[in-house]
Parts: sequence; C-alpha cells; structure tokens
Amino acid sequence: MNKQPDTNLMEYILNLLNFLCENDIEPERLMEKGVAEFFSFPDSPNIRAACEMIKFMDEMPGGFLIYHADNTEKIIYANKALLRIFQCNTMREFREYTGNSFKGIVHPEDLGAVEQSIEEQIAGSQYDLDYVEYRIIRKDGEIRWIEDYGHYVYGESIGNIFYVFLGDATEKRNRHLVEKALLISEKEQQEKKLHELIEEYDRERSMLNQEHLRRLEVIEGLSVNYESILYADLETDIILPYRLSERTEKQFGEQFQERKFSWYVSDYVNVWVHPEDRERLAKKTSAEYIRQKLSMSSTYYINYRVVKDGKTQFLQLRIVNAGRNERISQIVMGYRRVDEELQRELEQKQLLTDALENANLAIVAKNTFLSNMSHDMRTPLNAIFGFTELAKKHVNDTEKLLNYLDRIDISCGQLLDLIDKVLEISWTESKETSVVEAECNICDILQEVHNGILPLAAEKNITFSLNCDGIEHCNIYSDYNKLKQVISYLADNAVTYTEPGGTVSVSAEEKADLKTGYAEYRIVVKDSGIGIGREFLENLFDPFAREKNTTFSGVHGTGLGLTIAKSIVDRMGGTIEVNSAVGKGSTFVVTLRFRIESKPQDDSTSGMQAEDKPFIQRLLLVEDNEINMEIETEILHGLGFYVETASDGSVAVEKVKQSAPGDYDLILMDIQMPTMDGWQAARAIRCLENPVLANIPIIALSANVFESDMQTSIESGMNAHLSKPINIPHLIKTIEDIAQKKKDFS
Repeated sequence: MNKQPDTNLMEYILNLLNFLCENDIEPERLMEKGVAEFFSFPDSPNIRAACEMIKFMDEMPGGFLIYHADNTEKIIYANKALLRIFQCNTMREFREYTGNSFKGIVHPEDLGAVEQSIEEQIAGSQYDLDYVEYRIIRKDGEIRWIEDYGHYVYGESIGNIFYVFLGDATEKRNRHLVEKALLISEKEQQEKKLHELIEEYDRERSMLNQEHLRRLEVIEGLSVNYESILYADLETDIILPYRLSERTEKQFGEQFQERKFSWYVSDYVNVWVHPEDRERLAKKTSAEYIRQKLSMSSTYYINYRVVKDGKTQFLQLRIVNAGRNERISQIVMGYRRVDEELQRELEQKQLLTDALENANLAIVAKNTFLSNMSHDMRTPLNAIFGFTELAKKHVNDTEKLLNYLDRIDISCGQLLDLIDKVLEISWTESKETSVVEAECNICDILQEVHNGILPLAAEKNITFSLNCDGIEHCNIYSDYNKLKQVISYLADNAVTYTEPGGTVSVSAEEKADLKTGYAEYRIVVKDSGIGIGREFLENLFDPFAREKNTTFSGVHGTGLGLTIAKSIVDRMGGTIEVNSAVGKGSTFVVTLRFRIESKPQDDSTSGMQAEDKPFIQRLLLVEDNEINMEIETEILHGLGFYVETASDGSVAVEKVKQSAPGDYDLILMDIQMPTMDGWQAARAIRCLENPVLANIPIIALSANVFESDMQTSIESGMNAHLSKPINIPHLIKTIEDIAQKKKDFS
C-alpha cells in the first residue's frame, strides 16, 4: 500500500480495511506481523492510529460490521464477536460462508424486508442509527435472531458504506414472545371474563342496577339451597330482599323494597319463630352479636324452629360477611329448611349407636369365648404335663405307665380337636372354602360316622343307633368330606352332651324327584341329653357364642362344631334346624338337596380280602424337623415299613432322581421346608424323565390343613393330603387306597 496517508483517520481505517479485504489478509496478521510488512509508511501516526482502532473494533464484545452501501453490499470488515455469532473461526471462513456480502448474512426470507426498512430509515433520519431485526442462519444450521444498529456514511476514497453494530437477540426475543403470549393470554382471559360479566349483566339489567348485580353475584354463590336471601347494612340499618319465601315476603311490600334491619329481625322472630327459640334467635341476630361473631369468622349459622299450620319445622339461618371494610357492616342472610338433614343426622347417629352396641356385644362374646378357650386349652395341657411327670416317676410300673400314656393320648386328642375347630371356624369365616361335588355314597358316610363314634357311645353306656331305611338312592353327588363333617359334628355333640345310659339316634330319609334327577335328604340327629336353654337357642350357631365352659359343663370342646356345621350346610344350599329343651334332649334336622346317581354302583368288589391288598413297604420320609422325623420314623417302623429320610425337598428330589425303580414305593412329604418346600419338590419329581420315578405316589403330611393347602397339594401332583399329627388308621387307609388304585391301574 503505497498511497500517501492523508489527515482523515476514518479514511485511513476504511482504506486499511479495504486493503486487507482485497488482499485476503486477516486483521490478526496485521497485529502479529506489524505494520511495516504491509505499508511503506509504518511510522505514520494515522496508520498507527488506524491499526489501534481496528484492534479495538476486533476486541469489541458485540458484533461489528462494515460493508459497501451499493448493490453488491460487499463486506469490508467483521470483528471477532460477529464471527463467533456465526460460528466461524476466521474472516476467510466468514467471507466464504456469507458470500462476502451483507445479503449472505440475512436469512433469505427476511432480506427484502430488511433492505426496505434500512432504505426507509436512511431516507427519514440522517443522523440516527437505523434499527432492524432479522434472522440469520449460523454455520451449524441453527437460526438466530439479530439486532442491527447501522448507519450510512459517505467516504471519498472508498465510496459509500454502512457500519453496523449487531447482537444476538434470540433469548431476548424469546423472552419477549413469552411475555407477549402471557399478555395476550391474560388479555384474552380478561376479555372472556368481561364478556361473561357483560352477558350476566345483560340478563339482569332490567331489574337491577350494576351495584345490586355485584352484590347478587356474591349472594348467588350461597343461595343454591336457600329459600330466602337478604342483604343488610348494619351501619345504615337497612335490609333488602333478593329472594323471598312465604315467611319473609310478608315483611316486605313490593319486591326489593327496603326495610329497617332492626324492625325486620324483631318482626320475623315474633311472627314465625317457635316461642322457645325466640329469645335465642333475637340475641344472635342483633347487630352487636353479628359483628362479634363475624370478627372471628367470615360466616356462622343458627338452627331454630318455626311454627307453620301448627307443625314445627327446622330452619337454619346463615349470616355471611359481605363487606370489605374493617368495620363489619354489610352482610348476607340466607334461610333454608334442614328437616331432612336433621332426620338423616338422627338416623346416622342411630346407625352408629347400633353399630357400636353390636361391636361391644361382639367384643364381649369374643372375650368370653377366648376366656373359655384359654381354660379349655389349658385343661388338656395340664393333663399332658401332669401325666407326663407321673409317667416319668413310674417308668418301671408298666400298668400305671400305660394308663398315664393313654390319658396323655386322650388329652392330646382333645387339644388337637380344639385347635382344629378354631382354625376351621377361622377358615369358614374367611369365605375362601368351597364345595366340590363328586360321586359318593350317603349310606356309607352315615355308617362311617356311626362306626367312628360308636366306641365313645359304648364307653358312656349310650345306646347309639343308625337308621337308613328311608334312603332309596344311596349314590349321590356331593362333597364327601364336608357332608361327613356335618354329620360327625352333630352326632359327636349328641353323644358328648348325653348322660350315661341315654340314647342317641341318627336317621335319614329321602324324598326323590326322578324327573329332575335330584332328591331331598333329611338327616335327623336326636339325643336324650342335657338339652339347650331357650335363651341360648338364638345364638346357638354364632361363632363366638357358648352356653357353658368346660368347668361348668364337665364337657371338653370349643362349642364351634355347630358353627362350622351351619356354615357348611349354608354353603351346600341346605338348612339346619334345632328343637331342644333343658333336660329333655335335642333334635337337629339337616335338609340337603343332592343330584342322585341313576345307576347304583356295584359293591360286590368293595370287600377286599386281606390277601388281595397291594403291598407297599419302602417309604421315603421328607421332614425338616428332627423331632418330627424321629417320631414319624419310629411310628412307621412300628407299622412294618422300611423308611429312608430326607431333610428337605431338594434332598428328596435328588434321592428320587438317583434311585432305581422300586427303591421307593411311596413318599411322605412335609410342606413347609427350607430350600425347597414340599409342593415344589412334588412338581420337580413329577417332571423327572423316568416315568416310573415320576409317578411314585406322594402323600402330603402337613400342619397346614386348610382347603386351599389341600388343593395346592393336589395341583402340585400329590396323591393325598393328611394333617399332622399323624392319624395312624387314616394314614394306613390312605396308603392302602393309593396302593389299590396303583394296582388297578397297572
């Protein structure tokens, strides 16, 4: 650049920038290399000042741009801040990206409007900065908003130019848009509310002026269920009606006619209010009392009575503070009928009272039951402990030892019966028990019950008879276990509560309807026992009701057998009735309807000879409790079985898996065990590849005796579910039945 410098610093700056632009020199190089490399007069004060000015512009925090004010709009200079706005690193990169033209800076959609705006501002203002907003597209593709403050300058050496200050206004614009949207939304809401108010005013303007309408809006919110609405000003002693009933309209002439508040209150009380409530209502509607109450709360109410046509009605007056002044003056008074509410309140109180009484009765009954249970459970426990101590002292006296062991066995049976019945009544109350119908023989069930209780009757010298002559169809569809349970409870109760030398009879008769394939069976259990008092008959089947405890009656039991029997009969769709008198005995009648079997079963093979019974000898006993395992092993050894043991389900599965067919004839499986429970073990055994091993019979032995537990055992692949402690005859019978089925199948 050999041109002699003149005295115009701005011309030097523009010429210098133009030189850098034309020679594609970055302004930074000028600072780094020094002026001498580019100019023949580096020591000229103007050149040095121009360089310092360019350095200053380059370090400005905001964007700065200089471009030609002609058709090309060619860019002369852009500082670093502007490069950063466009995400460009160098001036060369910026020139390439924008085409080195102001046109390349502005978003194409905004360019026309921007140039027109700049032209209009130049024409209209010679000295002010031109302002325009437009969009740019950064090099990374993001669109940003720019604020542009520019000015037009004439230069003699390089021509007309624009210099522009630019800033990123995206965030600012977004804030403005949000604020604008909020303002628009608020304005729309205000307009909507105003429109709603105007519509409301239009509907009522024929009757009310705007002041009355404002008060009406306040009152309407409280007046849905009110027969009379009045507005009063305590300060001016004025009351104005908005809604009138037959009781309040007589105090006013024309509608909305003002009256003195003090006069209205006095007249209303004397004309309408029940004499006993007048003094109280007059006091609570005085201006002084109203101010006192409303100073503590915005509203309060008064319940009182009125007399109409000789009848008493209940009303409620609610008074609300409707004013804004510190001194309470403006109020709204609303009157409404509350007869139905009071009636409902009285009914609810009665329901709560009844429920409380029933709950208290239930608590008393339950506490009585628990008291009796505590005694009845301790009685056999005391016997067990006592006879155990005596047995220890007479180990060498065989006769006494056996006698003590027999008594311990009896006490254990009594205790087990108590526990079973308590658990069973809990189960029946849980509503989870169900009736499962299957083919069975009602005559066999009656005979089994008779045979089971006959020894107890013989021991007490009681004549115990069974008569099934009235039954024509013995084969029915019913729940075998539950039907047997009902008859057993009734027959056992009869024998238990009958004195020695008495009589107990069980009879059954049938009324068949062959067209429908059903028959009605009537089972009667009659005894000559102690009988039941009339006052107790109503509560006979209640779960926590019991006439006498063990000490008073001398009879062991929970008194739950009848409750369980009643629950089962109800679930089977039948009825159970009782007729009894103290000292004359009791008669229980169970009526049930069953589907009958059209063809009777052939019983010729039911009596199996001993030599025909299948043989099971080798058992696998699965039990995690060492004491139970020892007891059960000894019992099974005593019955002639060969027993192997496993401490939990996983051990049992592994033993069966490693065994050969014939090593185990049957598995006795506990349920609740660590690692793997009995149900899981049974499923695993049933999934073994060897079909012989997978089909070894499994009997569950568990303290879990609820119906759901038994059902889960069957679903797990077990053949039967027996309760603990082991009932030896029942166990032997079950093993024989399983063995017979296995033999028949093979």
